[in-house]
Amino acid sequence: MTISKWMTTVVAAVVATSLMTACGEKKKDPNAPYEPKSLTMVAPSDAGGGWDKTARSITKVMTDAKLVNVPMTVENVPGASGAKFLATYLAKDVGNDSKLFVNSPPILINNLKKDGSPSGYKDVTPLAALTQDFSVLAVKADSPIKDIKELVAKIKADPTKVSVAGGSSPGSMDHLAALLPLMKSGVDITKVKYLPFDGGGKAIVALLGGEAEVLSTDASGASEMAKAGKIRILAISAPERVKAAPMDQVPTYKEAGINGAEFVIWRGVFGPKDMSPMAYKFWQQALKDLSAKPEWQAELQAQGWTGDFKNGEEFKAFLGQQEATIKELLTTLGLAK
Repeated sequence: MTISKWMTTVVAAVVATSLMTACGEKKKDPNAPYEPKSLTMVAPSDAGGGWDKTARSITKVMTDAKLVNVPMTVENVPGASGAKFLATYLAKDVGNDSKLFVNSPPILINNLKKDGSPSGYKDVTPLAALTQDFSVLAVKADSPIKDIKELVAKIKADPTKVSVAGGSSPGSMDHLAALLPLMKSGVDITKVKYLPFDGGGKAIVALLGGEAEVLSTDASGASEMAKAGKIRILAISAPERVKAAPMDQVPTYKEAGINGAEFVIWRGVFGPKDMSPMAYKFWQQALKDLSAKPEWQAELQAQGWTGDFKNGEEFKAFLGQQEATIKELLTTLGLAK
């Protein structure tokens, strides 16, 4: 079942709830104190993934550092790359300032794709970006392809003969992040052979097993394989070189002469669209304080993440910029709405 077909079962509920809210509830008092009795941080995924780890790290540090003084728990709501949770959230948690959630670029991609979610980041409140990662293109360590320029030349010569493996479906993050530098290099990305796998681990196995010639994945996921000498990372989508080894040896696309190919794999926190002013003010300060805590810095190091705090307004502006990039890619592929 496509996301759009699944979404038809909840659209009516969203509309009905919105109408009830508009007609039967008073507007929130902007001066009303924010006094939740408990807090929930939702990971729209199964336990163990990136969203889940982020939600649990936030909850742990917020509690241990006493940035919140009420119980704070994590809730897992898997399904449709976060679209299932978002639909339910918009239908059932209108004005619930006590329930926040973690997300990343899929909230943009799902909303822009054909048969995707009718809702996106504009239907909720971006509160803060907290971490960042980047996309890389890699080959086996013994590959004859030595650098990104050689890869681009080979794909330009015949895009159908070079297979690129990724841990997400066509039109999703690994696919789009791989195509961005190719598109900026003049490659006809509609002809690039992309092999989707269920997760980055299986995509790496496909590369090492010779099923694919190139791997598109996140830098943090590729780092250990590069250290072990199993893969060679050709380039990274960061705006400047990453300082930590082995990424400090990897050129950015810009260094390689490919402009406009930066792609940030961010993770951030969102709340309900009509969040009360006092709740918004509280979370702006609390998440800013979180990003500066030694406990959070220790969590970043333990998880292999890079901190990148953006407040609500900065985050919202950044999302608009990345949305334009993703829409361009999906439109070129014929996968946009």
